[in-house]
Amino acid sequence: MKRLTHGCMIGDNVLNTADPSSLICVRVGFHFMGTLFVSKYAYKKPYLPVADQLSLLMSRGMEVTDLKAASACLERIGYYRLSGYWYPFRESALLTDGTGTPLLHPSTKKRQYGVKNNFRVGTTFSAVMDLYVFDKRLRMIFLDAIERIEVGLRVDIALLLGARGALVHRDPSQLHGNFTRVNANGQSDHLRWLDNLDQKFRRSKEEFVKHFKNKYPNQAPPVWIAIELWDFGLLSIFLGGLKHGDRVHLAGKYLIPRENLLTSWVRNINNVRNICAHHSRLWNRSPADQISPPKQGEIALLDHLASDSVAQSRVYATAAVMQFFLRTINPSSQWSTRLKQHMRNLPSAAPIGLSQLGFPVNWETLPLWN
Repeated sequence: MKRLTHGCMIGDNVLNTADPSSLICVRVGFHFMGTLFVSKYAYKKPYLPVADQLSLLMSRGMEVTDLKAASACLERIGYYRLSGYWYPFRESALLTDGTGTPLLHPSTKKRQYGVKNNFRVGTTFSAVMDLYVFDKRLRMIFLDAIERIEVGLRVDIALLLGARGALVHRDPSQLHGNFTRVNANGQSDHLRWLDNLDQKFRRSKEEFVKHFKNKYPNQAPPVWIAIELWDFGLLSIFLGGLKHGDRVHLAGKYLIPRENLLTSWVRNINNVRNICAHHSRLWNRSPADQISPPKQGEIALLDHLASDSVAQSRVYATAAVMQFFLRTINPSSQWSTRLKQHMRNLPSAAPIGLSQLGFPVNWETLPLWN
């Protein structure tokens, strides 16, 4: 066993140095799919029926005025999916060592705080649900823009490469060497990408795929047909695998001055797309693949983003680059209007405001959004 030296948060609990027993960590092992995993902590929380879940929330200070409705929400949505929305409503406490001295962050030297189990006074279950519904609608708005960008990019790639040959996407000589370089195991990123694409082709039930298979058995579809099977992940990977000149050409089409900005933004959008498609929380989240920001003066419409590190790391950055794409892909789109209207509906009880989501002050008035 290992004894911790200071307070920390694990899962749903804050470990307090005032209670030494809470600092005992047990190393345990378990098998999953034939692999042995070693964990530092033994999971000991019991199964809780919905009624007990609700009782637990109420015991921690959450106000529930309609027990029946709240129970129905927990049954339909699940405790842990909703926990991401009530997490910011929880109280925080200063972390100290065994002597009561505040713990300081090793680099910033600022005091460190841990999140407690209890909720702030006035926290209601209905406020949590309002936030959940707000986020659900936000994901739908994002997915609408993502669809337009995905389709536009796929077509542009097909038009660019298709003129060189029907199977250009399968030809290593037409792609970047890093993408097609074969390793000692006879594999490359390109070959893995093709294997993924070919699996989608074999499994597809789309009518155009059935027609192609019947008319051209044992043949691979041309790039202008194959792109219809690309999801955003395949698109993102292939875009990164294009030759430098081709990426420059595509970036120029979208008025993006550097090709690495294009590939970075598409990776970011793909990450957010996966969050939305899997119905995960988008609100109050930093995408795993953050954007490479433009330099000051490089893209006038995004100058406000160039110097704002908070905005660059939050969902605002994704919204901003998607809006920049849409101004070229679909200039008449009203997407920005719908996003602005929706963000005005952020629940007033939300503990995280627009600024903490990366949205600059008066962002609605910026030229990008008008």
